Amino acid sequence: MARAALRLGAHALALLVLASVALLPLVSSDDDGYKHCEGVVRGWADSSTARVEDRDKLSLKDLLFFLHIPRTGGHAYSSCFLKKLYTNAQQCPDSYDKLRFDPSNTDCKLVVSHDDYSLTSKLPRERTSVVTILRNPVDRVFSTYEFSVEVAARFLVYPNLTTAAAGTWNIWPWKYLVPWMRDDMFARRDARGIDQVHSSKKVGNAYDLEDMIMPLRQYINDPVAHEIIHNGATFQITGLTNNSYFNEAHDVRHCVKKHQDLGHIVLEVAKNRLDQMLYVGLTEIHEESASLFAHMVGAQVLSQSGALNLDLKEDWSREIDSHPSMVEPEDKETNEHLNNAHGWQNNEALNSTGDKHGKEKMTIGRLMEAYETCIVELRKAESRRRKTSLKNQKFQGARFSKAARKPPKAIFKQIISLNSLDMELYDHAKKIFIQEHVLMLKARQSIVGQHRQLGEQKEGWISIIWSDRICSPEGGLPWMVVFLSLGITTIIVLVALAAMMRKRTSKFKV
Repeated sequence: MARAALRLGAHALALLVLASVALLPLVSSDDDGYKHCEGVVRGWADSSTARVEDRDKLSLKDLLFFLHIPRTGGHAYSSCFLKKLYTNAQQCPDSYDKLRFDPSNTDCKLVVSHDDYSLTSKLPRERTSVVTILRNPVDRVFSTYEFSVEVAARFLVYPNLTTAAAGTWNIWPWKYLVPWMRDDMFARRDARGIDQVHSSKKVGNAYDLEDMIMPLRQYINDPVAHEIIHNGATFQITGLTNNSYFNEAHDVRHCVKKHQDLGHIVLEVAKNRLDQMLYVGLTEIHEESASLFAHMVGAQVLSQSGALNLDLKEDWSREIDSHPSMVEPEDKETNEHLNNAHGWQNNEALNSTGDKHGKEKMTIGRLMEAYETCIVELRKAESRRRKTSLKNQKFQGARFSKAARKPPKAIFKQIISLNSLDMELYDHAKKIFIQEHVLMLKARQSIVGQHRQLGEQKEGWISIIWSDRICSPEGGLPWMVVFLSLGITTIIVLVALAAMMRKRTSKFKV
């Protein structure tokens, strides 16, 4: 009996050992999975931050790369600033879908693209300046949803519409987001019946028309949104999107999504990227951002082309420190992403803008006036486009606006949670923007000081001429009196000669 018990105990112990041995690889694999990911992410981060920092980052280099984060209002900058500052010959071929130019071509000076930061690996890094604009991540997610609906709706409104005519079909990230939304719309249309164009639900929430459009709550939780939208700004600035030129981008992105605590490593790289950029703007304070862009970027472009005329009286009246929202940016709806380049036709140089100025050199004030005129036309075009896309009351409930963004608070909280990296990066961008503003003010004050000094020097010479140091008894003859005396004497001599000639002429006539 005792011997049987011992055998049973031995068998039980053996089974326990075997079970432990069997489970050991699983535990080990989990540990190795995390450690492997940590090594991948840290290895990439070390190689990304190992480069020497640019100590002259505020100086515009030969090539300007505008890293256009979707739904930040960047199209306005591209059409109303950059394409007016650079001639057609200086603009690199459009590269929103893929690289379409030879970076070795020195005549190409402007790149505008939705490509992520990895594009710089194809550019001459030491000769490239990077600028970008960031937006409040919550508003950017809402705007991405709205634009996806708008473009996808065109295929229902216009059944014969081709993908080429859709405008954004081949552009990242819309080449993924629009087909996804379009296919979902068609499926919902078929489910409710093709002849039923109106939503069966009472219109109340534009973001919850589920029998017609994918609701926002479903949109933000879909794997596509997790892959492309959430923390999109962070991944785009670090060059880790699914459109990256970096070979390790997929593995790093996968590891960060699997082990979220590794995200802080990527975030630090993103912050470092922003710190090294020539300019970082904010969508929510559009007017101030545009003015700062004109001073920090536009002025340098014009200066390099010899087209800048610094008019302090004109430009100082537009100074951006008069806006109270500069230090505490307000969360207000401003410039929407504009898909079509309406408005002005591209001209050869901004220094010829304006009839009354002719070929007179451009000032920062006139540059801002030109920008504001252009953006008004772009906004009108954007409004017409949206109405056209959602016409015929097929999408009567999809009337998107900031005022209409009233989903349950749980959705807001979820968007914030899903975009935690972007939230921190946006806060960092606000700090950079304030620093940029302070630097610009110091630069302007320096210029004003130099002009005042020149003015004081001119006044000084005049005062010296009339001072006692020259016109004093100790200084000998008062030189200004001498100069005046010589002038009067000369005039008297000339008058006397003229009188003598008249007398001689009168004698001959007699």
